[in-house]
Amino acid sequence: MVMQPVLEVFAADDFALWPVGEHESFGYLVLNGKLTPAEVGTAVMRIADCNDFEPEEEHGPCPTDPLGIFLHGLLTLPDLFAAGGFRVTDTITGTVFVEPGCCNGLETWRDWLDVLDGTGCAHFGHDPSSTAERVGDTVRLTHDVYGTDGSPVTELPADQVRRLVADARQDLQDFLGLAGAWAGQHLPAHAAPVTAALARALDLASSP
Repeated sequence: MVMQPVLEVFAADDFALWPVGEHESFGYLVLNGKLTPAEVGTAVMRIADCNDFEPEEEHGPCPTDPLGIFLHGLLTLPDLFAAGGFRVTDTITGTVFVEPGCCNGLETWRDWLDVLDGTGCAHFGHDPSSTAERVGDTVRLTHDVYGTDGSPVTELPADQVRRLVADARQDLQDFLGLAGAWAGQHLPAHAAPVTAALARALDLASSP
């Protein structure tokens, strides 16, 4: 079983602010420290695009240059969003037990800690409506609680889920390190604030 941080990505054929990879729309990009520079560029583009709307006046006037305009929301909004989440897959069968649905974001990954140590339950968007629920010493994963009777369900020991979450968080941290180096090369004038914003968008700015 593997848990991976995935970012929902779209095709970006007309994007020209920095190099990006080729991806089909409504797919997922796994975030970790092994991405190519073009894949990192895709991820940064997508996270910036998730927050590309006009902030309130107190966040300052919007720049007039294309790069400044595109990054403005990412760099000024207090609450950032990164479409995706932690996906759980059986590495032997390929069965997906948790898939981030619509409106779920990577910034909510700590909901998994809430499953283990808090309320004992978390929901990860809709279409599909994946859930994780702690039942004693196990965690029940359901791919789609509103799906058909054939929706995949599995139960894992809570200690195993805790290790999976720690591994997925490390993947996010490794991606952030990669993205910081990428920003230094491709966005030198904005490298520090972009890296800090990505850390907030992935909820890595605070301790585990």
